[in-house]
Parts: sequence; structure tokens; C-alpha cells
Amino acid sequence: MGGRSGGLVCSTSSYTGIRTRRLCTSNNTTFPFPQQPQSLSFAKPLKLMSQPLTTNSVLVEEAAADGDSSAAAPPLFDYHRIDQKLLQNIVYDALVWSTLNCLLVGDKSVQRSGRVPGVGLVHLPLSLLPGPFPESHWKQGCELAPIFNELVDRVSLDGKFLQESLSRTKNADEFTSRLLDIHSKMLQINKKEDIRMGIVRSDYMIDEKTKSLLQIEMNTISTSFALIGCLMTGLHKSLLSQYGKFLGLNSNRVPANNAVDQSAEALAKAWSEYNNPRAAILVVVQVEERNMYEQHYISALLREKHHIRSIRKTLTEIDQEGKILPDGTLSVDGQAISVVYFRAGYTPKDYPSESEWRARLLMEQSSAIKCPTISYHLVGTKKIQQELAKPGVLERFVENKDHIAKLRACFAGLWSLEDSDIVKKAIENPELFVMKPQREGGGLVPLKL
Repeated sequence: MGGRSGGLVCSTSSYTGIRTRRLCTSNNTTFPFPQQPQSLSFAKPLKLMSQPLTTNSVLVEEAAADGDSSAAAPPLFDYHRIDQKLLQNIVYDALVWSTLNCLLVGDKSVQRSGRVPGVGLVHLPLSLLPGPFPESHWKQGCELAPIFNELVDRVSLDGKFLQESLSRTKNADEFTSRLLDIHSKMLQINKKEDIRMGIVRSDYMIDEKTKSLLQIEMNTISTSFALIGCLMTGLHKSLLSQYGKFLGLNSNRVPANNAVDQSAEALAKAWSEYNNPRAAILVVVQVEERNMYEQHYISALLREKHHIRSIRKTLTEIDQEGKILPDGTLSVDGQAISVVYFRAGYTPKDYPSESEWRARLLMEQSSAIKCPTISYHLVGTKKIQQELAKPGVLERFVENKDHIAKLRACFAGLWSLEDSDIVKKAIENPELFVMKPQREGGGLVPLKL
């Protein structure tokens, strides 16, 4: 990577989002909720390091005795046959633990809960127990993380590929078009990002028919839940230490998780590489943010553990208070900025006027380290994911044949709406397809377009 990138890459994790269905609680109601393990890596030129971590919590099942790691192991416990009194006790203790340990968000039904800390707190929707997950797939997800991190970085450096791949998307999607315009301006001025940082989440599901781990999507901007994942691990370990003997579940099989600490370490490393001890980290936030506490926790880690100041600003405030100094330094309200950490800017709702677009362009033009750059942001689009899955495309960015094989093994079927045969097949067999939006922020395409 060093020969191509010519700089430091602080690349933080694919939150390998494993989706399962388990008993969950939200104000004492049960519903399915996704489970997500994570691995985290830092990357310097010519070297990638990776550590397995978890976002939310899973119970890793040991490989089958016959060595068939692809076979799905039988469930460790029938979650739907838990004794009701035992279930009530587990729910009670889960809610107590969540409150004591700040597994909380702002209640969307309470005004100002997304603006004022401490207003309208409610526990997050949470998995009551960890979901069993095959050890072989767990290891596969962790192994894929640094490979995807390097892929994201290399694709981000190929501006021509990004512009050409998204050219038709630009004509159909105004939001992507505006992002591409900023990207094009950076190409025109030959803007170099010698230090790059990314927090990347790669979501997976296990295919029921083939029992293989398949990637659903890759997210490159404003990935969240590092703290929530750590807290979920703590919650599940606590509950299993109390009730595991009644459930036949071993808390030692829940993997350790320090994702939030290492996310803060990645930001601190980028801050250090910028080499301005008076500069601060800028956290770009939404006007309304019910999950503000995770963001504040990372800021607290930066302040207390790494002695780094961070400031929170919306895109509107950055437009009003920001400027670029003659040496390229980004200054916001008089404060020099070393790292821009995006926790907003991934959805059109974050850009209600030209003010917010000016702020995004201003930050890209500055010398501050962006997490992510506009290029990293574009790599996370569904269209780029689909392009990378085409035969021969990975070879453009990855030399290692073993890595190419591992990446391709987790690619699910991906098709664009430009293929009339696929569109016809999808109309005839809608149950076989999922239509995903081009943009970040989750969700599916509405039924009526």
C-alpha cells in the first residue's frame, strides 16, 4: 500500500455486521435485532494489523467435531422456550444493567432528547441474549476486515474509476451528484491526502441455503455503535454470568470487545500524525442526534486518555464559523482543526441548504485529515460495491490472489437496474431480491418510487 498511497492510513475496522434473530427488548417488547461483530485494524504503508472485536454481541460456537466448518451448528439453546419467570428476571436485570452502564439514547417521543444531554433518556433496543454464531464465519469476518480496509483505500485513490463508475448514478441522484462535484473539484486541484483515516463497517449475513458468509454492504462514513457494541458485550457477559447455568450458555464464548477504545486510538493516532499539538478534532454532528452519548464518550476518551480536545459542530455552524488559513489549516471558531470526524453528512437531510454543501467543500479543501475523505465516502456507495463484484475489477486494486479469492467468496449477487433482464426477473420473482437505496443511512427503497 505504501508505494501507492504514499502516506499513513489509519483504517479502523469493518464492523462485520452479522445479522441474526434473537429475543430482544425495547420497553419490554420483543422483536428481532441484528448482531454485529467487528474487527479493527490500523494500516501503515506496507503493513496491516488487525484485531478481532465485536459490535453488539455474539456467542461464538466452536467448530463441528467432524471438521466441517461450513455446516451450521445446531442452536445452543432454544430461546423461545425460556421459562417465563426466568425470562422476566433476565429482562429486569438487563434493564437495570443498561441504566447503570449508560446503554441509553434519547427517546424520540421526547422533545429536545436529541439536542440536550440528559433529556428523555431511554435504554436502547437490545438483544436480551447473544446469538450463537459459527466460529469459522466469525474468523472469516475478522480476516476479511483488513483486506476490505486496504481495498477501500486503493479504490479511493482511483478518481477516474469513481467518476466513471458513478456517472450514470450522478444523472439519477442529486445527492450523489453533489458529492461527485466535490470529488471532481479535488481532482482538478490535484488535492493529495497523504494521511487518510477510515472507520468502515462491512455488514454480512449467512446465506441460509449455502451456509456461506455474504456481504450485504460496506459503510464508509459515520459508522457508529462502537461504544454500544462494547456495552452489549458487557451486558451479555453479565447476564450469562448470572443465568448461563440455567440456559446452558458460557459467558467465556462471548468475544472480548474494546472497539470504542481503539476507535479513539485511531483518531488520536491521526491527530498525532497531523503534528499540531494546539489543533483539535472536529466532530461533525447532526442537529438532532439521539445517539449523542456514544459520540460524547469517544470525545471523553480523547480528552481523558489521550489529552486531545474535540469540538462538536453541525455543517451549518462550520459554514458560519469555518475558514481555511493561508497554510491550508482548517479553522473553526478560531480553533485549528487536525482531524474532521464525520458523524453526519451521509444523508441529504444533512444538507438542507447551500450552506451545508459549502461546509463540506471547505473541509475537503483544507489540510485537515478527513474521516472519511470524499473519496472514501464515494467508495461506500452501492454502485461501487456492485462494480467491484464484476469479473476482473478486483484485480485492478488487489495484487494478492488469495485476498481476491477471499473477497469474492463473500460477494452476494449484485445487479444494477441498467440490466433489463435482471429487472424483468426481479419483477417476476420479487421475493428473491432486495432493492437497496444508493445512499447511506440504511433502509430499503420505498414500494412507490
